Amino acid sequence: MNKIKETWASLTELDEYDRGHFDQILEVYDGKDVYLHLLRLASGLESIVVGNESVMDDIKAAIANAKSSKASGRILNQLFDSIIRIATRIRNATEISKGVTSIGDIAVKIAQENAGLDGKQHVLLIGTGETAAMVAKSLNKKGYAFDISSMIIERANGFSKILGGKPVKFEDVLKGFDKFDIIFVATTADYFVINHDKIRIVMENKKKGTMILDISDPRTVDETVSTLPGIKLMFRDQITEMDERNLKARDDKIIAVEKLISKEIPIIEATMRRLDPEPLVKDIFASVDSLRKKELEKALQMLGETDEKKIKIIDDLTKAVVENIISIPAGSSKKAEKA
Repeated sequence: MNKIKETWASLTELDEYDRGHFDQILEVYDGKDVYLHLLRLASGLESIVVGNESVMDDIKAAIANAKSSKASGRILNQLFDSIIRIATRIRNATEISKGVTSIGDIAVKIAQENAGLDGKQHVLLIGTGETAAMVAKSLNKKGYAFDISSMIIERANGFSKILGGKPVKFEDVLKGFDKFDIIFVATTADYFVINHDKIRIVMENKKKGTMILDISDPRTVDETVSTLPGIKLMFRDQITEMDERNLKARDDKIIAVEKLISKEIPIIEATMRRLDPEPLVKDIFASVDSLRKKELEKALQMLGETDEKKIKIIDDLTKAVVENIISIPAGSSKKAEKA
């Protein structure tokens, strides 16, 4: 597990602060909980907007990349292929994804309709979490360029490599706040990252309007910012109102998805159990060792041997022979597991 965490932190360029808090945000699943969590993710139940397909797309991309780089083996490939196939069938049967848009899609649509977002404006995205990723994906789909900023520039750098955007230091964002026409704020901070005093002076002489869409939860833009001339401010609850009716209609679909998932988990368990070589090797060893003991007992009776030391030597010898023979297919099984 430590090696996985170190590799993950390295590839995503986590800063020292995030590395120190990695254990607090990392979720670890074991046994059938792995299958349940994966299937809920792929079926859309764990998405911010229930039914959204972005996580399913991420799962498909992850296993495809793992296969192409030969980083996954027979067991992982089988698990992810099964999860994707079953989740696709569940989505089709329940129509959980029908009419679903991500909060990123909704926010970008609002910016188009209310601020004329068309690719010519200077767009800023503040935040590097899941919600910010949704906005970035929506902007990318539309072909809109944007700047990306975070309290820590390393996070913005890492985000830009995966989801695009030009990294900008947050200090520079505040100094040049008047340069942006549309600003999406999607941080996980528990304080106001933008308030009236921080941007008042720089915004005093701006002639064009600025639209700020704060989709953070909780809010991270102080409401007093809207008193500045030319600023239109919208919050997450106003934005998600557009999806409220769809969400209520999906309640029954969520129940249907959960029922189908509960039926599929035992099937996935059985499938994965058949791929595990250990139970098979243990069964073979138990069977062969039982036969060894019977034959050893017959041989000792024929020899009339009663010396405990000699009996132990013979017993140890036969046991070693059996273990060495069984270790050959066990080793082959472990190699096959990695294949």
